[in-house]
Amino acid sequence: MKMDALLNEIAAKSQSLTDEPRRIFHGRGQTIAGYEHLVIDWYPPVVLITLYRQEKPAFLNELKQHLDDLFKAKLQGVVVQDRSNRDENSMILCGTCPTDLVVTEAGLNFSVRPLSRQNVGFFPDMKTGRQLVRQISRNKKVLNLFAYTCGFSVAAIDGGAKQVVNVDMNANLLEWGRENHRLNNHDLRQVSFIAHNLFKSFGRLKQLGPFEMIIIDPPYRQGDNFRAERDWPKIMRHLPSLLTPNGEIIAAVSAPELGQNFLLGQFREYLPDAKRLTALTAGADFPEADSDKGLHIQHYRLAGA
Repeated sequence: MKMDALLNEIAAKSQSLTDEPRRIFHGRGQTIAGYEHLVIDWYPPVVLITLYRQEKPAFLNELKQHLDDLFKAKLQGVVVQDRSNRDENSMILCGTCPTDLVVTEAGLNFSVRPLSRQNVGFFPDMKTGRQLVRQISRNKKVLNLFAYTCGFSVAAIDGGAKQVVNVDMNANLLEWGRENHRLNNHDLRQVSFIAHNLFKSFGRLKQLGPFEMIIIDPPYRQGDNFRAERDWPKIMRHLPSLLTPNGEIIAAVSAPELGQNFLLGQFREYLPDAKRLTALTAGADFPEADSDKGLHIQHYRLAGA
């Protein structure tokens, strides 16, 4: 019966597929017991199955057959990424898959690498965040912290930002972000890419500021480089010196252990005078058994001078 519930949800999503990426099954939301370890994403024309616990080949083969029946001619290949085993390469379960493909969301192009061992370069749950950035970035100077492959930066430039500064420790990811801007024919003179561990020095960012908007979307935990409970307060304390009066902050947390109250608590403690303008989640494709879990995005504005 559990398998029926899973297949019914996938079938329902398949009826409304478009040529844009989307989440087909969000097991991490714990809405169907027994499949909390399973995530299925559509990166047209490829389906990516992500496992956080190993699965039997028989289950994967049955799932593959249902996907093939439902998606028919739209489907080029099915890829399995086993994240319970970091040393294991992604596996093409059926069909073919390019090492690098371009997906389009709301008219913007992004490079995705489905055969990557870990993150593929694009987070479908952050669609609402990218939409928000696109809507409010006009004429703003933007600082994009933990930039990853610069999805927010692409959205900001498309929304009319006058400048975006992307900061991430990983220079290779920033180069990937540069390619994302190229895919959208953006003027790279408006965009900078800085490989920097901001916890070693916020001074460089202060020299580049002040900024009218700062985007903060760190991983929940990244070895010893970032731990949410330890490092969010460090960021929060520096925000007033990085922002203009009335500067805006978009902050995001996505972690099973942290609910929206974590972010709310950070602002109450460190920026109590900031005004919350918007609160977003990932949307209908990312149902959560506990509405406090999953992705939470908070949009604040500092009090003016």
